[in-house]
Amino acid sequence: MDTLRESTMVPGRHWHKIDDGRIQCDLCPRHCKVHEGQSGLCFVRSRQNDRLVLTAYGRSSGFCVDPIEKKPLNHFLPGTAVLSFGTAGCNLVCAFCQNWAISKSREDDTLVDAASPATIARVAREMGCRGVAFTYNDPVVFHEYAIDVAQACHERGIKTVAVTAGYICAEPRAEFFRHIDAANVDLKAFTERFYRRVCGGHLQPVLDTLVYLKRETRVWIEITNLLIPGENDSEREVEGMTRWVVERLGPDVPLHFTAFHPDWKLVDRPSTPAATLALARRIAIKNGVRYAYTGNVYDPAGATTYCHQCGAALIGRNGYVVTGWNLTPEGRCTNCGTACSGVFDGPPGAWGARRRPVRLKDFVVSTDLSVRPGDPVTRWSTGA
Repeated sequence: MDTLRESTMVPGRHWHKIDDGRIQCDLCPRHCKVHEGQSGLCFVRSRQNDRLVLTAYGRSSGFCVDPIEKKPLNHFLPGTAVLSFGTAGCNLVCAFCQNWAISKSREDDTLVDAASPATIARVAREMGCRGVAFTYNDPVVFHEYAIDVAQACHERGIKTVAVTAGYICAEPRAEFFRHIDAANVDLKAFTERFYRRVCGGHLQPVLDTLVYLKRETRVWIEITNLLIPGENDSEREVEGMTRWVVERLGPDVPLHFTAFHPDWKLVDRPSTPAATLALARRIAIKNGVRYAYTGNVYDPAGATTYCHQCGAALIGRNGYVVTGWNLTPEGRCTNCGTACSGVFDGPPGAWGARRRPVRLKDFVVSTDLSVRPGDPVTRWSTGA
């Protein structure tokens, strides 16, 4: 194994040995079982020296300042900026993945930028970001790194956002989400067949995560459902999913229906028609979802937040730009006084649609920073 990978390994927290001598990873429902030197499906969790380690700690596929609406989160500090980053690897194998160069990477060259948790928090603060987002690939697979970054962020008053498929076991789920302020959960479909055939996973663990987040945490959650023509876009499936959301999670969880574009291994399907998204949104509203949106298409009505009581436009949007604001500082409709569910903090931010790549090495300081607290396999010192 090369020196760089050795320098970024830290012990995994969730695994055990099984009777045949292999180690079983207990982080996600895949329960990968590995011999010495082998990695799980996610690629970044490997058996080294007879224990499971995370091999991508402190390394990223890139950093970028984004609008919070890009996650997408429409009800969490609207208009503000978040410092976004991911690592490499994923614990699902979605054939339509639009970040496949990162999430399916098996190359260390993908991890081009390095940063300690403290540096990420400091840079977010210096860049004027209200939050840090774990995105591009699923933070579940860099569990230990994400938690340490979240703790460093909270010490500086920075919020944390997880963009995740929610495919995680119960114990690490509780540990992870204790440190998360908001999450967008990608509910990829509402059938076991789709999850098994297209994603290489199962539906129920994702539903369990959503119920857990809503009922047992204070994490603000929104849901994204990417509609793929001929795969998961039937009226029947949208009916079933939206009814489940209202019955199990309540009417106030925002639901984003987004357009599919052919990518990676699923290029034989057309892009999602705008009419399909609009229909899904109407079905959701009919079934009691108070905040239903369309995404990846130009649809001002589908991007606007409306008061569920009087119908007034509360937050107008043009893409990722907030164009209208009719909420009181407490998040109530200025027309009728009804509360709009979400996390609001006075007037919206003004970051807009800008996307600003950031090189963490530009923020190097001379202080000797170890990768993380605790007892890693090997330690490293860096200004980043």
